[in-house]
Amino acid sequence: MMLAAVLLLPAALALAPPKNDLLLRLARGEAVEEAPVWLFRQAGRHMAEYNAYKEKTGKHFLQLLDDPLDVAEVTLQPLRRYGVDAAILFSDILVVPQALDVRVEMPGGRGIVVPEPLTTGPALLEAAKKAAADPAALVAKRLNHVTRAVSEIRSAQLAEDLDRTLLGFSAAPWTLLFYTVGGSSRNQPPGIDFARANPDETHAMLEAYTDLVVEYMSAQVDAGAHALQVFEAMGMTLGRHDFEVLALPHLESLATKLKARHPDVPLLVFARGVEDPAGVNAKLQSFGYDVITLDTAADRAASRSSLGAGQVLQGNLDPKLLLADGSSEAKLHDELEAMLRALGPDKLIANLGEGLMGKEDQGLVNAFVDDVHATSRKLIAERNAVASR
Repeated sequence: MMLAAVLLLPAALALAPPKNDLLLRLARGEAVEEAPVWLFRQAGRHMAEYNAYKEKTGKHFLQLLDDPLDVAEVTLQPLRRYGVDAAILFSDILVVPQALDVRVEMPGGRGIVVPEPLTTGPALLEAAKKAAADPAALVAKRLNHVTRAVSEIRSAQLAEDLDRTLLGFSAAPWTLLFYTVGGSSRNQPPGIDFARANPDETHAMLEAYTDLVVEYMSAQVDAGAHALQVFEAMGMTLGRHDFEVLALPHLESLATKLKARHPDVPLLVFARGVEDPAGVNAKLQSFGYDVITLDTAADRAASRSSLGAGQVLQGNLDPKLLLADGSSEAKLHDELEAMLRALGPDKLIANLGEGLMGKEDQGLVNAFVDDVHATSRKLIAERNAVASR
């Protein structure tokens, strides 16, 4: 299916709660009858529809991101195929540096890269000044295609009766700076080396990125996003001390400023692969993030114990279980049930501990999504029956 332009909704309709508000209710701490589920990178390469759409349009990934209609189409594809409880904006974390004229490319087989990173203090300081001058105006001018896409997604969701929670997202400031000065996730030393060698310029850029991300994510909410996912995707490049200095203060500022503007919009956070995850996640909890995401390496029992029985968690199934080779629906069910029992069937947004990579089996993805709902509903009912005796 290829979306035609749709009439954008009046603000009151665009910002109304979705018909399927399961994820929103849980993120706000309300009782749920079953666990909500969605998948990191659920739109894209693992789907036959996506690959067919790319071939039909003749566009590569970055070109699709430039057109709000393409973004809306790809965002809706997993909603048509799977019973996921949320859509997530089809975009990329590096659209934010792009707004500062940092060039981004996607060479085959290497993922997204910044081919000309800012490798000097003066160059980074100039970018920081550009970002800090008027971040709201910068978002309106350079990221308008993203916010228009959010509006297109909401209109298309209602037109197709796919009215489910829409997640906006952005990378956190450290992750954005890491790519800006380092260029690639596969070449990690330059990012941290630059930060240590240029502390003043680094902190100026991190503060500028924080305010830019606040404006960017606020614009997504204003366009119709119901909740916001923050990705500290490159936090694992930092040891605990550097994470405390370079990442955590800006994650705190981000949460504080977004909650001040949008107190009822849930904030989800994912600090992937960090050292001392229990300590980091406890800090994120204290900052006011509503949902804490666990990666595949997280100790489930320790995470639940340290963060408390009432904390809503997200994660953390290993996406390798969705590969046809070496997996099965029976094995998937056993792992899923273990995850639900350990993390709580009514306190978990079922998701992955890493993003889909593109080779996953659509049948197993579908089985996972359906099994989350069925098994969590069964476990919640069983627990409630015991409690009522």
